[in-house]
Amino acid sequence: MALLFAVAAALLTSGLWPDPARRALALNPNDQALDEWFLAYATRAYRGDFSLVTGMLNAPDGVNLLCNASLVGLGLLFAPVTLAFGPQYTFIVVVAVNLAATGTGWYLLLARTAGLHRPAALVGGAFAGFAPGMVSQSNGHLHITAAWLVPPIVWCVVRLATDPLAAAGRTIRRGLLLGALVTAQFFVGEEVLFLTAVGLALFCLTFWLLRRPPVARLAAGLAIGGALATLLLAYPLWLQFHGPQSVDGGVFLPRFYSADLHAFTAVSPLSLAGDDSAERLASGPAEYTTFFGWPVLLVVAGGAVWLRRRPTVPAAAVTALVLCLLALGPRVVAGREQTDLWGPFALLDGLPVVDSALPTRFALAAIPLLAYILARVVDAAVARTGTLRLLVPVAVVAALAPLAPVPLPTQERPAAPRFFTEGYWRSFAPAGGTIVPVPLPDSRDPQAMRWAAATGVGFATPQGWFIGPYGRDGRAAVGIYPRPTAQLLKRAAQTGAAPDLTDGHRVALRRDIAYWRASAFVLADRQPGHAALKATLDGLLGPGERVADVWVWRTGSA
Repeated sequence: MALLFAVAAALLTSGLWPDPARRALALNPNDQALDEWFLAYATRAYRGDFSLVTGMLNAPDGVNLLCNASLVGLGLLFAPVTLAFGPQYTFIVVVAVNLAATGTGWYLLLARTAGLHRPAALVGGAFAGFAPGMVSQSNGHLHITAAWLVPPIVWCVVRLATDPLAAAGRTIRRGLLLGALVTAQFFVGEEVLFLTAVGLALFCLTFWLLRRPPVARLAAGLAIGGALATLLLAYPLWLQFHGPQSVDGGVFLPRFYSADLHAFTAVSPLSLAGDDSAERLASGPAEYTTFFGWPVLLVVAGGAVWLRRRPTVPAAAVTALVLCLLALGPRVVAGREQTDLWGPFALLDGLPVVDSALPTRFALAAIPLLAYILARVVDAAVARTGTLRLLVPVAVVAALAPLAPVPLPTQERPAAPRFFTEGYWRSFAPAGGTIVPVPLPDSRDPQAMRWAAATGVGFATPQGWFIGPYGRDGRAAVGIYPRPTAQLLKRAAQTGAAPDLTDGHRVALRRDIAYWRASAFVLADRQPGHAALKATLDGLLGPGERVADVWVWRTGSA
């Protein structure tokens, strides 16, 4: 089964494999550039030079990695791949591994812990790992698709809850394992951990209301796991919420990242039966989180009614429904039209931590619950005799078939200049020094961050695509307000015309060089507005120096 899921994940990423340096995700290349920088930065830990607050991006202020989807755990885990082949290869590997490992984890949980027949576990694992929401999030959101630790976390909770007579030692060991897994998931994908906690809490509460089982062992195990996780995460959490470059509040508006009511019955454009017209029902191609399609919803609803006497099934159905209602955001939107109906999320909006959540992603936590119901339906049918034994599995597969994913769309991109990949940059910057890419990277165009990623983040980069405390009153914002020289270069690139330079421009340049502690400016070939940018820098710093495939201007501060 693991091999089957691995082959499926490899096919989904097939457009990137032929030339990772020159291929990128067509639907979200900017987040891919950001991910590659984070993956490359993690390799510095193997050189003993890694910090959760780093000045290697947004120099000299730096970036708090824990306030960003910085892939700390993934970067450290896959650092050998990055060191051997480069971050562009690691990115593809992680995209594929996340999907395959998540599907495999849920398959094992359903087959071994829940004791379902293998065909049923296969259906559940395939949906949990390759649902439209997981595939769409693969467009640059590796911290979201890295959900392969969730099945072990659920396993710990299930064992604690279903074994009330377990010896105290076993309860302690399972609690400690749970705490360790929670800590690991925090660094692999904190948002997934948050969604898992919400989903498990709702499920356990619903199940308890239905059956009123003893909860002493579960409470003891959760307390032990919580104590260990609190001990291990106390400093990282302080650093995230109160440390240098920490942010206050969320940067994305909940009303913009809310699920459209019509999206639940739509088919994702990234699915076999998808229609591009459905794109309008989501905030972007990475947020097709609720595109379950009406056939799957009908099968799930019918299965929940059919298996209502098995308390885990209605508990899963109720929990999934609550999560999907939360995904609707503070105001219900239907067909891109805002209605007068308030969503349940409005009751939570503004609460600490929740104010940073994107409502539509609550539906991601519903995916394993729907997968469980689908698997239970198939399992119940397989265990019977007569026509239901064949009819029900066929109906489930027929409902899922339109959602079968197609390969992720890709596009061409320029490779990182040889100036960086072949080490020429070392002659122009001291260790950890700052090189200024031209034009400077920002949230709209962070591709120059790939230059530093190609060197294992051997030099610092000003600006960039990150979340920092640069909003009003120190609140969260994307990126930093560009300095005068950055604005000047950006205008030259956009207009394709070199500006008339004044003494004011040169004074601002000297100040910006001092602020950035920049040792050199670098302009790559085939850069949009190349001629205007070169003329501008020649006018500011004198004639540039041709090195490999770039133009370099020394600042005299190296």
